[in-house]
Amino acid sequence: MAKSKTMYVCDQCGQESSQWVGKCPSCGAWNTFKEIHIAPPVKGNPRSVPVSGTLRGEEPKFRPLLSIQAALQQRIDTGDEEFNRVLGGGIVPGSLVLLGGEPGIGKSTLLLQTVLRLPDLRVLYVSGEESESQLKLRADRLMGNAQEGQNCFVLCETSLEKIYEQAQQLQPQLIIVDSVQAISSEQGDAFPGSPSQVRACAVGLLRFAKESGIPVFLVGHITKDGSLAGPKILEHIVDAVLQFEGDRQHFYRVLRGLKNRFGSTDELGIYEMQGSGLRPVSNPSEMLLNRENEGMSGVAVASAIEGARPLLIETQALVSSAVYGTPQRSATGFDLRRLNMLLAVLEKRVGFKLAQKDVFLNIAGGLRVSDTAIDLSVIVAVLSSNVDTPILGATCLAGEVGLSGEIRPVTHIQQRVAEAERQGFRRMIVPRQNARSLQTDRLSIEIIPVSKVEDALRHLFN
Repeated sequence: MAKSKTMYVCDQCGQESSQWVGKCPSCGAWNTFKEIHIAPPVKGNPRSVPVSGTLRGEEPKFRPLLSIQAALQQRIDTGDEEFNRVLGGGIVPGSLVLLGGEPGIGKSTLLLQTVLRLPDLRVLYVSGEESESQLKLRADRLMGNAQEGQNCFVLCETSLEKIYEQAQQLQPQLIIVDSVQAISSEQGDAFPGSPSQVRACAVGLLRFAKESGIPVFLVGHITKDGSLAGPKILEHIVDAVLQFEGDRQHFYRVLRGLKNRFGSTDELGIYEMQGSGLRPVSNPSEMLLNRENEGMSGVAVASAIEGARPLLIETQALVSSAVYGTPQRSATGFDLRRLNMLLAVLEKRVGFKLAQKDVFLNIAGGLRVSDTAIDLSVIVAVLSSNVDTPILGATCLAGEVGLSGEIRPVTHIQQRVAEAERQGFRRMIVPRQNARSLQTDRLSIEIIPVSKVEDALRHLFN
């Protein structure tokens, strides 16, 4: 009988070694090598799992690229406009999608309520972490009527080979695996959730999805630094990587597409967490704006673009004297390093001394924005709080700030202006280069072009 052997695997990147080492030579992490025992090879070929629609019996044949006809695949409508937008129009048959997020953020709720709204779609929900009764309690909270969930079948299993067998009997049209870190395969070594097991399960499910044409959704855990748990190759294997994020202290959740082979990665969907589940937010600007803040200092409204969608967000700043000697810099929903850069520009180019001041910045609503077009609103909010003077009411801003204090042009200026006009703003400050391409005669909103930070502050604070 063959004996098992011992290997050491880095639980961060999956690097293998025959002996233990303190620092991983691949990712540079310390004390991440774990001892695993490799079982002897099993008899037979467990990879050859019979799948409906497989072409395993045929020999692979190469074909010229020009002779291949690109056919448009019919996508599966999820019944959720926000989910469809992030996926690129719906679920592609035979695709493998990975959904990651923090614990308790709502990943399982999002997928379960999506399949419950598809009564004509036969779904196999594989749960490796929750029992049937737990799933039933969540489904009762999400279901709106008795017709929902009639074609949803639950399987509490952690063996990948047994999941194949049940899928062969049921012949589902969609499979959800919650989560991939809880599934183990005979092809992988060590315990479930290890890099080798996650890689083996992902490769097996990818082969299953491509040969059967059944789309598969994987729920993935994330590590403490915010990256997806398991080897990095997991993100390369799947067709799409979706990130479900948000502050659990707020009601809003954001679904982002980090990778999508069938659509754009710039789209995002916004949801509101309620007692009955996640509600898609079709007009996020109206939800994120607080009209009662008008006339208060330290508040500026910026027109941002997330994906192809314009959003009006509130930039809130608080500037106070450093009581404890060392000034504090804090940013929620915004890059702290960029905030420090903007504060340096405000002090060097405009002449406001903030070296002995505490500066706190917050993006209202719990969103995290990476659009550089909100730079101007950040500077305006900081200065407004510093001098304790509110900006002119019903004013929106958009502009990237350079190191020399210039206002650089931004993309999609027409969509930004249209969203501000639709939300009832009377004036908007934009970069001068963007203002040249706008047709102001067709707009009811006043366009104020600026080229430097001083010009914008002069218009706002007289």
